[in-house]
Amino acid sequence: MNPAPAPRPVSHSRTTLTELMIPAYANFGGRVHGGTLLSLMDKVAYACAAKHAGQYCVTVSVDGVNFRQPVDVGELVSLMGSVNYVGKTSLVVGIKVIAENVKTGMVKHTNTSYFTMVAKDDTGQPTEVPALLLETTDDVRRFLEAMKRKELRAAFSEHFDNAKTEMLFAENMHLLTKERCEVTDELRSQL
Repeated sequence: MNPAPAPRPVSHSRTTLTELMIPAYANFGGRVHGGTLLSLMDKVAYACAAKHAGQYCVTVSVDGVNFRQPVDVGELVSLMGSVNYVGKTSLVVGIKVIAENVKTGMVKHTNTSYFTMVAKDDTGQPTEVPALLLETTDDVRRFLEAMKRKELRAAFSEHFDNAKTEMLFAENMHLLTKERCEVTDELRSQL
């Protein structure tokens, strides 16, 4: 059996990707596509995770992609990431995205997201990652926050799965009356 890899500090994984937002990235509203930003975030998450793990890593989930402000064509976007938490084979990468208007110098925080990655060995199987060496109070805070997000996500998932299992359409149809939807007469007769 291989010995556990030596712990690596958060600073080892820290990565910044900066890219100018060009017209080809624009959506029909003239702003940068959210998908373009997600792709850039995924690249940063991979770089951070692979640096820490020393292995190929894959994205398994993304938390907290809430676009606080739009990104405009011509702005310089910087995505700053680092590994915030590690499990046995998984890593949580926190990414902060800022956009800078290069003409005015105005900087805006557009979003913060958390990517869960899993390290893979050469056969494609999950493989153990080094422990995370916490060197600053921010490192500790981010590690604890990741633990709390993991706990809340598990509780929500269990609660939601139970709610889906227990939901009876006929007993809950009244919940739809104030929503922006309509149920066809044919479907209503089946319920």
